[in-house]
Amino acid sequence: MTLRPDVVVLGCGVTGLSTAIRLVEGGARVLIRTAAPPARTTSSLASALVGPNLSPPDDPQRAWTEETLRVLRDEPMPGVTLREGTLAARPAGATPPFAERTLGFRPLDDDERPTGFGTAFTVRLPLVDMPVYLAHLLQRFQGAGGEVREEPVGSLGEAAAVAPVVVNCTGLAARHLTDDAELHPVRGPRIVVRNPGIERFFMEAPMTPTWASIFPHGDHVVLGGAQRRSEDTTPDPAEEADIVARCARIEPALTDAEVIEHRVGLRPGRPVPRVAAERRGDALVVHNYGHAGSGVMLSWGCARDAAALALGGRTDRSAE
Repeated sequence: MTLRPDVVVLGCGVTGLSTAIRLVEGGARVLIRTAAPPARTTSSLASALVGPNLSPPDDPQRAWTEETLRVLRDEPMPGVTLREGTLAARPAGATPPFAERTLGFRPLDDDERPTGFGTAFTVRLPLVDMPVYLAHLLQRFQGAGGEVREEPVGSLGEAAAVAPVVVNCTGLAARHLTDDAELHPVRGPRIVVRNPGIERFFMEAPMTPTWASIFPHGDHVVLGGAQRRSEDTTPDPAEEADIVARCARIEPALTDAEVIEHRVGLRPGRPVPRVAAERRGDALVVHNYGHAGSGVMLSWGCARDAAALALGGRTDRSAE
């Protein structure tokens, strides 16, 4: 990129790449500055099931999720598969509002539900193999003329010297850039096993400190889950064994499955995502971070709104 960029995007995870794509495909000269390539971001450790959309109608997250579902259904992309699976909860009568609007929704009868679950239903949702998907997003961004530099910035002021518009998609690193006291780390392990022949996904709700999730991606399956507030990214063998055992109780074929990957990421926890713009001197700074464990699910919706703020030069606030 020989000319000064119109926009510098900070961060190269799913949020940064989706936003950068919307910007560059909207006609802007875009530079991404990042501390790590997509394959080494927290996004690469996501499971990641997109949906169902259970937010109330007046919640911005409902519109963001709907946009992501639309994009993933209408624009076939590597790593994304529309797959049938089961969502379940331990109590009976726990089907959440709006669930019946989900593609493929069908309540499961007593003899179809997994043991120990009082509520279960089938849905059809996009399941995303994140390493493959992130590689595609990077290629799409660069193919449209965008540039990526593995060169993190030390401050928003430094970023503003690079381009007149700064889009902050730095996830947990936004704590340092913005002094956001509401942002905190949520520890999440990624356990990957060889696929013993599983085709349907399974997800237990609600998202308590521990749950069971089974997400098949061809020759491997991503298992979950656990979450707790912590800075620790050290893999815990006891936690791994617990996750595998919980999932094997639902899908016995997983009992002796070989673990081929165990890594731990830190999700950017926040009461609500921050998608907002502000003026800092002569620069327009657009924030798009704090998606906790919903970064993939909200990605294209938040990218749409953040790009509109950046390209329009406005400081309207979608959510903070």
